[in-house]
Amino acid sequence: MVVLVAGANGQLGQAIQFVSGNYPQIDFVFCSSNDLDITNKENCQEVFTKYKPNFCINAAAYTAVDKAESEPEKAYLINVVGVKNLAEVSKETNATLLHISTDFVFDGSNTTPYSEKDIPNPSGVYGQSKLDGEKEIEEILEQHFIIRTSWVYSQFANNFMKTMLRLATERETLSVVDDQIGTPTNAIDLAQALITILINSNIPQFNNNLFGIYNFSNEGQCSWYDFAKKIFELNTISINLIPIPSTSFPTPAKRPSFSVLDKTKIKTTFNLKINKWEDSLLATLKNI
Repeated sequence: MVVLVAGANGQLGQAIQFVSGNYPQIDFVFCSSNDLDITNKENCQEVFTKYKPNFCINAAAYTAVDKAESEPEKAYLINVVGVKNLAEVSKETNATLLHISTDFVFDGSNTTPYSEKDIPNPSGVYGQSKLDGEKEIEEILEQHFIIRTSWVYSQFANNFMKTMLRLATERETLSVVDDQIGTPTNAIDLAQALITILINSNIPQFNNNLFGIYNFSNEGQCSWYDFAKKIFELNTISINLIPIPSTSFPTPAKRPSFSVLDKTKIKTTFNLKINKWEDSLLATLKNI
C-alpha cells in the first residue's frame, strides 16, 4: 500500500512521519510543498504518476486564521484550488483522498457537540475556504474521507501549547480567553486515526458507503484558559494566569464560541478508541 502525504513539513505531516515506522506494511511517501505543490495540477499529476499512491493524505493547508481575512486569495488558492487539484488527480489515478478539515466550518452557535450532519456556517475566510474545499472533494471524488478536527497541537511546528510554554519563560502574568469552548487534538492521535481509516478501507470487504465526513478530536472539552492551565500544571510552571472574555482579546477573524465535535461516527465505524485530551497532553509533554 502506497500512501502519499502532502504537507509533510507541517504539524500533522511531521506527526505522521513520527508514527510511520509502526506500520511497515505501508509505503509512505512524504512530500513537502517543494516536492508537491498542490496548487499546481500538473505537478500533482507528475507526483501521482511517479509514486502511484493508493491513498493521499492531504495535510497541506492554509491555516493562518486571522491572516486569511486580509489575504483571502491565498487561503482560497491552497484550501480550495489545491484541494480541487488533489481530488481531480486522485480520481484520475483511482486513489482515495483523506483530507483534513476544521471545526471552523461551524459558527459556534451550538450548545451541544457538532455532528457530521450539522449544517456548516463559517464566520470567516479561513472556515469558508475549508468548507469550499470540502465541497470540491464531494463533487469530484467518491473515494474520499474528510476529517474535521480542532485545536491541533503537538511537539512539532508552532501551536498553542508551544506558545504557552514559550510565553511562560518571558512573562509572569498571562491572559487567556475562557469563553471559547472546544477540544484540543493531539496531532499524533490524529495521525494514528488517519492510518486506522486507510488500513480499514483497504480490506476487500470494505463498504464503500463508509466514505464521507468524519469528526475527530480528543475526548472531553475545555476553554483555551483551561487548556493553558493544564499545560502549566503538568509542567509545574508557576504563572499568574488570568481568564478573560474574547471581547478583551479582539482578533481579525471571529472564533467559534463552541466547537466541540461529536466523535460517535468515527468511533463506531472504525472501532476507534480516543484518548482524553488531558492524557494526550501529558504524553506530548513527555515527548518534548
